[in-house]
Amino acid sequence: MFHLQRRLHLQADRIEFVLATHRAPARVTGGRVTPRTIQFQLLPAPTTKISRVEQLAEEIALALDVSSARIVRHDGALHIEIPRRDAQRLDFMELVAQVRADTRLNAALRVPGTALLGVTADGLPLLVRLGSADVPHILIAGTTGSGKSQAARTMLASLALFQREREIQLLIVDPKGSDFRAFDTLPHLVCPIVQEVETARERLEWLGQEMERRQTSNVKRPRIVLMIDELADLLMQGGRVLEEWVTRLVQRGRSAGICVVACTQKPTARVLGALVTANFPARLVGKVTSAHEALIATGMAKSGAEKLAGRGDFLLIANGEKTRVQIAFLPHNADDALRQKGMR
Repeated sequence: MFHLQRRLHLQADRIEFVLATHRAPARVTGGRVTPRTIQFQLLPAPTTKISRVEQLAEEIALALDVSSARIVRHDGALHIEIPRRDAQRLDFMELVAQVRADTRLNAALRVPGTALLGVTADGLPLLVRLGSADVPHILIAGTTGSGKSQAARTMLASLALFQREREIQLLIVDPKGSDFRAFDTLPHLVCPIVQEVETARERLEWLGQEMERRQTSNVKRPRIVLMIDELADLLMQGGRVLEEWVTRLVQRGRSAGICVVACTQKPTARVLGALVTANFPARLVGKVTSAHEALIATGMAKSGAEKLAGRGDFLLIANGEKTRVQIAFLPHNADDALRQKGMR
């Protein structure tokens, strides 16, 4: 602990030195150490422009000998965030145990469609309610290594562990056939995990018809979560018919208790177009390759998604607000717990 404090003080001194050298004086007034990052709270001098501090991110990263430095605004304060060299994973089962010990959080996770994702920058558990007005559907975007599939797995594991099959049902489309094997015995599945494009067309057509039946009968239960991995690839391979069913489901599914969770590592306007822009107001965005992709994926200018650390470091965009979240990692013993749940 002593060595960590000493290193933090040294880094704070270097940050102040860089800013002073470039005529943007500021003081480091505090900070926070998270499992993946170190955040320094900054108090700029009255004459220092925030835009000038943002321009010095590369110089700060170089002075601290780290891969990147992000300048972020949080709770009305300015922060400089750098990755930890000894970054640690956030264990899903440990977080589940913590939440189960909290009566209020445990009760919240029993509400159909509510999923545990990880923790915020403040270290608080982050829950999302799929199918709510703020999160009718959700797009998970991020490049290889961002933790995109892990985010989807964590979401599904939370739903399966806290909610019964009479409350929540799952339809999983996994073209790669590798990331969701732990879920293949769950009683929550409405059908075996789908891998083939032709089968995906059939299952989405069935779900679309089920949506129409529910709307006619005014039925919303049990909630159905459609999880699609690699949405962009599926749309390109599946043709117009498959794209039309996906579009119908995201446009009208919420009123029938159907929520679409779609993952993509290609958040480009050419591939996703108006489908995403109009129908996915909620986004969970990990590291992307460029500022342009960050804009399309988040729907926000200067979101900084291209500067995220990867491996579960995400931004949640919902209700027009941006929340930093570290996605909980689903270890092998959690896979075993899910399989045991499926064998009951």
